[in-house]
Amino acid sequence: PSIIYGILGLTIFVRFAGMDRSLLAGGFTLALMIIPMTVIASQEAIRQVPPSLRDGALALGATRWQAVRYNVLPNAVPGIMTGTILSISRAIGETAALLMIGGFTFIRFDPGPNFADFADPAGFLAGLNESFTVIPIQIYAWSIDSRREFQANAAAAIIVLMVGVMALNLLAAVIRERFRRT
Repeated sequence: PSIIYGILGLTIFVRFAGMDRSLLAGGFTLALMIIPMTVIASQEAIRQVPPSLRDGALALGATRWQAVRYNVLPNAVPGIMTGTILSISRAIGETAALLMIGGFTFIRFDPGPNFADFADPAGFLAGLNESFTVIPIQIYAWSIDSRREFQANAAAAIIVLMVGVMALNLLAAVIRERFRRT
């Protein structure tokens, strides 16, 4: 339930850590949200590795760590990567958790002088504490505006969001199939 993660992020990052309702607090909340999905996918991928691989390595004199490192993990990597990418894909379209943190603000066209200024690390880090929005909320705000330019922005943002999520899902499928063949 995304709302629960939003409340948890609001409590931990905004209230206790004092990050305010910022991009940084939103990022940490999304990270907190995808950790369980990634861990479960990783556990399942490791369980899918046949026990005979581990047992064979142990029978040949490998230590438990060597058996895991050289036999289990290489065979589990496709599932781990697929689960991680699908978790990130879900986080990209997430709205409810970020609404609790403060992702309901309207952004202007010029995000400001500090946003993505990699030449000035202090300015870039200050930009992480600015307000933010979530793409679905921004799409909604643009779509209800009567001006034609905002309608075009909404359509473009829908396409960007859809292509981004589809690209990550396709990447996960390609990685899974590529490793399955080898």
